Amino acid sequence: MSYCARHTFATTVTLTNGVPLETVSKMLGHKSIKTTQHYARIIDKKIGDDMIVLRQKLETSLSRK
Repeated sequence: MSYCARHTFATTVTLTNGVPLETVSKMLGHKSIKTTQHYARIIDKKIGDDMIVLRQKLETSLSRK
């Protein structure tokens, strides 16, 4: 698989669809997360999506108290 294909798969196909970095690492056959981090770039959309999920979890947790 070419560099471009690995980068696209790791970033666009997996991470932006909620697959954890550790799982992406195994899918790509890497022994080290550092290698995966080279291919998988965290994009702003992913950060925003993760913040929404975190906020929802916190709001649910606080409303139960």
